[in-house]
Amino acid sequence: QVQLVESGGGLVQPGGSLRLSCAASGSIFSINVMAWYRQAPGKQRELVASVSGGGSTTYADSVKARFTISRDNAKNTVYLQMSSLKPEDTAVYYCNADLQPTWAPNNQFRYWGQGTQVTVSS
Repeated sequence: QVQLVESGGGLVQPGGSLRLSCAASGSIFSINVMAWYRQAPGKQRELVASVSGGGSTTYADSVKARFTISRDNAKNTVYLQMSSLKPEDTAVYYCNADLQPTWAPNNQFRYWGQGTQVTVSS
């Protein structure tokens, strides 16, 4: 079994900061890309940022220069540091990981966390 567990969401005022964490655990052989997505009410889920195993990152245009994705490979954990938050950043944030489980090390699967709510409001 593999689990991804997010933490760090909450209510923050516009201009504030939050740090999300997502820890992967279980029967993991290796992890490739880890990413953060978000879904606002009535909208489709969208990619926020991703980081490869080697540390290469990508960002949605809407969060560039405000959000920073990072990972700790030793802890199988990915982080999203969010700064200068705006009301339009309000959404449920989901992490995912493209990984090889120990029971199928030659195959890659995508696992998702359960999501964490981020609300930006005064």
